[in-house]
Amino acid sequence: MKSNKFHTITLLLSFLLVFGLSAQQIEKGLFRSPVKPGSRNFLSGNFSELRPNHFHTGLDYKFGGMEGEPIYAAADGWVHRIKVSSFGYGNVIYLKHHTGHITLYGHLRNFNPKLTEWMREKMYEAKQNELEVYLKPGDLPVKKGELIANGGNTGSSGGPHLHFEIRDSLDRAMDPLLAGFTEILDNIPPTPQKIAIVPLEIDSRVNGKFQRIELTPVLSGASYRIPETIRVTGKVGLEIQGYDKLDGAENQNGFPKFEVSDENGLLYSLFIDQVDFNYTRHFLLHTHQNRFTRLYHQADLKFNFFTPNTPGTGTFLLESGQKKTIQIKLLDTYNNSRLVNLTLTGTDLDSTIADGAAPASAQTSYFKHHMKIRVAQTDKGGLAKFFIGNNIYEILPAYQDSQTRTYLWDLRFGIPSKIDLCSEILIPDLIGHFPVGKEHLHAIDKLKIRTEENSLLEDLYLRVNLSGPANAPVLRLHETNEYLWNPIELTWDVSGYTGNKSRTHVYARSPNGSRSFVGGEWEEGQIRFKTRNFGSFVLALDDVKPTITPIRVNGQEMRFTIKDNLSGIKSFEAFVDGKWILMRYEHKQAVIWSETLNKQPLRGAVLLKVTDMAGNVAEWKGTIS
Repeated sequence: MKSNKFHTITLLLSFLLVFGLSAQQIEKGLFRSPVKPGSRNFLSGNFSELRPNHFHTGLDYKFGGMEGEPIYAAADGWVHRIKVSSFGYGNVIYLKHHTGHITLYGHLRNFNPKLTEWMREKMYEAKQNELEVYLKPGDLPVKKGELIANGGNTGSSGGPHLHFEIRDSLDRAMDPLLAGFTEILDNIPPTPQKIAIVPLEIDSRVNGKFQRIELTPVLSGASYRIPETIRVTGKVGLEIQGYDKLDGAENQNGFPKFEVSDENGLLYSLFIDQVDFNYTRHFLLHTHQNRFTRLYHQADLKFNFFTPNTPGTGTFLLESGQKKTIQIKLLDTYNNSRLVNLTLTGTDLDSTIADGAAPASAQTSYFKHHMKIRVAQTDKGGLAKFFIGNNIYEILPAYQDSQTRTYLWDLRFGIPSKIDLCSEILIPDLIGHFPVGKEHLHAIDKLKIRTEENSLLEDLYLRVNLSGPANAPVLRLHETNEYLWNPIELTWDVSGYTGNKSRTHVYARSPNGSRSFVGGEWEEGQIRFKTRNFGSFVLALDDVKPTITPIRVNGQEMRFTIKDNLSGIKSFEAFVDGKWILMRYEHKQAVIWSETLNKQPLRGAVLLKVTDMAGNVAEWKGTIS
């Protein structure tokens, strides 16, 4: 028994070593290029590149604007997962390999004939126009270098290309360039665009003020520098915006590594070596507005990119008169590097600082839990009163000049219901504190907001504004450049609305007035909906059916254009002679087309139903003789 037990433990440890530890690295030579192996390749995107709301987690191979590029399996393995979709990665194949790695091939025009027929049969069995299937290891094996698909432009793609990923055994994205693809060349170091210095505490100052400043580095020999010395008080942090280029391409790509040093050597590093998809939207906490990488520790960030990963990492606190030269080293995957030098000098707090022209009325801005108010000078005094519950707190301006007073308030000490600024009364649109990592329910007149344990990226001091007439209400929720991790639920009292509720839903309204469907369920005079984005929300009635325009309807194929005027297409179904027919969809062209099993001809009565997000149903009927 002991021998068997020992043997079992040994096997388990061997399994963990093969499928666990080794899967955290990419052995050079294990994978071959999925595109033009042995010939030169060019990329339009790479790993760790900053994209809107997410890291780019793979490589985008260029096809020269053409679809149909042969796509090959990067290593021996089996089809682990396969999906046909008009969104996201579009038509996509996931291969699992004996090392535990997963490779992903996205935006495919088509699968190879074997996979195409296999997937089509599954879709007919499920009677679904879009389908994702998970497979067992022995179901569909593939060999390294086997043709598995042709490249395309399906899903959320802006042009023909292959999106290729390598993931570890825990399904975390890794940098595919670590596989050592000789077909891709990079001898160009990263380029810095902007350096930002940001205050991290209420007594922090940058050039005398509580402000985030952005500076443009200038080329100095082979490196870059910030010409001016930045005056800082209290704790500050650095942010950086930059890009990398690969040989033979003008695309501005990303780079994974930053090292920050001072006169005494390396202080800390930031290395984006893997991306856990469970926390992908924490990218929004890791960056400033999708553009700047934050080079300082944040307590609620789930990514573990820093070394050392401690609360003090990335913060600079200088004594008055102390000068510190900081060097930021930018490194790409090929270890091409670029240096950026800047100098900070410590200064004391100064209460007499010019803060720009006097505003006509109080201007309020926020940075995390800090509230900043700028207001014109007045002969009525400068002692502001902050009303917090039953208490009144009197504070002097943090700094001022002959034109402007600037007040700072830490919202962790309380949310003011009103602020007496001597010359005017300010009523903030703050409604409450929502703690990160906890379920929370908050109610005000006409609105209830519920957050779940994983809704927030960090503590939220929510700002809400309700406006508009009863039949056209508007809800403004926080700001569009601030973010959530997962959806929050809102119950909005719009009892004055008299429109057709069965076709009325919540829409997000962009600054240019365009509307995108959000949804919602009516409960008497309230509508309950979820959102993962802040911004302005309105009600809109969509009682117009989608349009269906036939392009070609014959025995070989049915092809239609389908469009909707507001809420968008939700689903479609086609029947010929009473039998369900698979319809493929390309939303960018608003086209659907039929695919039959074994190329069987179509014959009989045709019925196509198209439903929009508001529940309107359009039908097209015809006959194929």
